Amino acid sequence: MDLSIVIPVKDEAESLAELLAEIKETVLPSVQNIEVIAIDDGSRDNSWEVLQNLSREYDFLKAVRFQYNCGKASALSLGFQLASGKYIATMDGDLQDNPAEIPEMLKMLENGSDLVSGWKKKRYDPWHKTIPSKLFNFTVSIVCGQRLHDFNCGLKAYKAEVAKSVQLYGDFHRFIPLMSSWNGFIITEKIVEHRARRYGISKYGVSRLVSGFLDLLTLMFLRKFVVKPLHFFGMVGLLLCLAATGVFGYFGFEWALTGALRVRPLLVLAGFAFVSGIQFISLGLLGEMLNSKLQNKNYPIAASTFTILPPKNFF
Repeated sequence: MDLSIVIPVKDEAESLAELLAEIKETVLPSVQNIEVIAIDDGSRDNSWEVLQNLSREYDFLKAVRFQYNCGKASALSLGFQLASGKYIATMDGDLQDNPAEIPEMLKMLENGSDLVSGWKKKRYDPWHKTIPSKLFNFTVSIVCGQRLHDFNCGLKAYKAEVAKSVQLYGDFHRFIPLMSSWNGFIITEKIVEHRARRYGISKYGVSRLVSGFLDLLTLMFLRKFVVKPLHFFGMVGLLLCLAATGVFGYFGFEWALTGALRVRPLLVLAGFAFVSGIQFISLGLLGEMLNSKLQNKNYPIAASTFTILPPKNFF
């Protein structure tokens, strides 16, 4: 299989037939051996019935159904697992992504890129979607160092090993380029056509801005401290213990000079801080113990994470 196209579907019954026809017309002439994996993410309309009928018309269509809404990240993760193509493309099922962009994105992969992320430079969305999206993209680029204009564009193309190397859950699908960059892959961006929605309603609102920042915080924490939890919890605990020790030292010095020790709110607060600091350090040590257990299970290492050079003849 040369290309697998993964399409998460949520209440898009009206657009599916037109989308499959476009894929056949624009992608199939350039890439003969393709498969389309449509993941019905718990749709409440008749999307699943439409997919079943379309699978009889298009032999390259594979349809999978979630019994309930699991989220876009879960749909993409399952699609990546099922994909058998050398390259994998993703796109939304609402016709706002143009499948005609995919052949050019595949050429960019053949020229050395590992992931090509779409950039909807000209968007046909209302302001309450575009402004939060620009703010989110700018913040992620500054905080994480991976400069992209549109992290959340659904239209992307991957080498298969890139898509299969990312672990998705929650709403981490927004950060696939970021996680791929952390894994050492080459990320490029391509301006793609964005089309106005013709059917249905958008599944995203302003609330995703807040959830996006929380997900970013989670991702940054996991990247820095998942291997060494004591570096985070121990640091917090040491700061609390040091602050408490300073307060104890002050009251101890005052006691030595005056011979009187009065219980003050600051002293009580210092005692609370010291106990909390010990708990934070203990929590970090427990995390280290659990992590050590997991590391000793000899999990396989993905081949994409290392390179073996041919041996050199030194003699």
